[in-house]
Amino acid sequence: MKLSESILGTQHRRWMIRAVTYTALLFFAVITLVPLVWLLVGAFKTNEDFFGHLFFPAGDGLFGVDWSRMSFDNFHRLLVELNFFNFILNSFFIASVTAVLGTLFASLGGYALAKFRFRGRPFILGVVLMAIILPGPLLLAPVYQLLYQLGMLNTYWGLILPGMAPAFGIFLFRQAMLNSVPGELLESARIDGCGELRIFFSIVLPIIRPMVGAFLLISFLGAWNNFIMPQVILQDENKFPLAVAIAQLRGTYNTDYALISAGTIVSILPVMLLFLMLQREFISGLTSGAVKG
Repeated sequence: MKLSESILGTQHRRWMIRAVTYTALLFFAVITLVPLVWLLVGAFKTNEDFFGHLFFPAGDGLFGVDWSRMSFDNFHRLLVELNFFNFILNSFFIASVTAVLGTLFASLGGYALAKFRFRGRPFILGVVLMAIILPGPLLLAPVYQLLYQLGMLNTYWGLILPGMAPAFGIFLFRQAMLNSVPGELLESARIDGCGELRIFFSIVLPIIRPMVGAFLLISFLGAWNNFIMPQVILQDENKFPLAVAIAQLRGTYNTDYALISAGTIVSILPVMLLFLMLQREFISGLTSGAVKG
């Protein structure tokens, strides 16, 4: 009898712990999703209804909503009248090239720091760590001056070049390779006659594939959401990425917040789809460098 009561008491405590846990998770999920729902609903409203109603405009329709005041007009204005397809393509080009090149060069740098012994390696590693700590805005003026001297202002390469060897990526790949790539495997490949580039692309990259996917996503998101650098580097409005184009929707005396909400939704959807496709690699890639090497 006492044994059964003990089992029932244990099960009851487990049920209570689960109930409290799921209640807390549901609470925080609602807090996270409410702003997104507000943004999504606002994209379908008129600018007059944007602040007049918290979510849906009240009316006599289904669920007490006036559905006739909800429309796709804001998206039509963005994609047809304001030609936002051009800005979307600009963002895709800048983010894709920056992510691919940044991941390639960061992985090469991490491989060199993790698996090669050469003079000055501790100094280079210290420089990489200092570059991670250094706030990005402090580099804005020197980067601008350098790009001016190179003649890269108002060009896409002026945005892509500074992100081709990110210090955070180099350190991240170094940690991943220290933990995941055995040195004996590399030595065996060298004995078999493999060159360093072949070893890197045929052996090292497949081993750290989750980290590659994770950093591709991180780099793509960073370049996609980059706002300050494009405003400083680019002067031609036709070259603006989506983040800058959305900011340009603000008027001097009047701002269409419903239109800005629609533009924000347009900017969120591609990266959301990309994250859903790479979420497994993103999680496993970040945890692959979590153990100290």
